[in-house]
Amino acid sequence: MDLFSRSWTALRAAIAELPDEDFERPSGCTGWLVRDLVCHLVLDAQDVLITLVTPAATEPTRDAVTYWHVADTPPTGEDPLDALIPRLAAAYGEPRLLKFHLDDVGSAAGRAAELADPGGRVSTRDEVLTVGDYLSVYVLEWTLHHLDLIAHLPSAAEPPAETLAAARASLEEIAGAPFPASFSDKDALLVGTGRRSPTGAEDTVLGGLAARLPLVLG
Repeated sequence: MDLFSRSWTALRAAIAELPDEDFERPSGCTGWLVRDLVCHLVLDAQDVLITLVTPAATEPTRDAVTYWHVADTPPTGEDPLDALIPRLAAAYGEPRLLKFHLDDVGSAAGRAAELADPGGRVSTRDEVLTVGDYLSVYVLEWTLHHLDLIAHLPSAAEPPAETLAAARASLEEIAGAPFPASFSDKDALLVGTGRRSPTGAEDTVLGGLAARLPLVLG
């Protein structure tokens, strides 16, 4: 619960501090500007709110690791929802309106998470998870998107060290193997999810894990 709050608060704070011109810069998500990524985060916050008020009475069918579907290829932006995001983002017109909506919905999502029972069960995507596992999913989601946000913004604030470490640990569980100790948490996340290609030296130390990368999470 604490890591969820830290990762989400840090991401929203980084967005709040961006000058307007940065919203037109590319993000780390293929085909999306920063404004498009921020619009996607508004929908993510809505998903958190919807899921936390969708209780389930049955046993969990997924946990924080098995929730993730690992695809064979990266997204191209042609998925209908992915393609809709840039149009929604453009409709806001001004970055301040997008910032306001994210702060409004995002604050509510953060409060809802703080009030939720970690042992409770919720339903999303036709699956059942405990609240604790569901929020752990978003620690990885928020941290990766924080890295996407700052991909071309060198002066923007980075994710907190503790959430980078937690996200790396989650990704290693999904991969079924640890990343080399020589990889920083940030590099493990970027290389592991295909956000950048490994260098020759990194490819060598990855060994057999290299053949299973990137992990395209969905």
